[in-house]
Amino acid sequence: MTDISRIRGTTDIPDTTGINPPDKLSGGGRAQQSTSAAGQSFGEILRACQGVASSAPAPASALRFSGHAQTRLQSRNISLTGSQMDRLQGAVQKAAGKGSRDALVLMDDLAMVVSVTNRTVVTVVDKDNLKQNVFTNIDSAVIA
Repeated sequence: MTDISRIRGTTDIPDTTGINPPDKLSGGGRAQQSTSAAGQSFGEILRACQGVASSAPAPASALRFSGHAQTRLQSRNISLTGSQMDRLQGAVQKAAGKGSRDALVLMDDLAMVVSVTNRTVVTVVDKDNLKQNVFTNIDSAVIA
């Protein structure tokens, strides 16, 4: 086996990444927040390379309906007005503010299960089909 310390002719490569290698860590072994020459943090550069937006909350218009929810809306002849959509988006934002992941949103004569983390309406139930239903896998309920 070759002893690496005997290899001659190696030179130090200058660090242009702005990332602190383990031997340059300070503060009890924790890496310091580093920025690139352009003033961006590593996290910002990583999100840009991955095509992911910053950690800002999703806009209110980003609420989606799953295929199952769309089918339920069509089969039950349910259409949501602009006012109802605004109330639904407000309810999802309120649930997100409380740390909810999956919420039951009760609005008018409708019950909707919403994935708050994905901002997606999973299913919709109207008052005629609401009786004797059990909603599972929710961690909150919002009355909109």
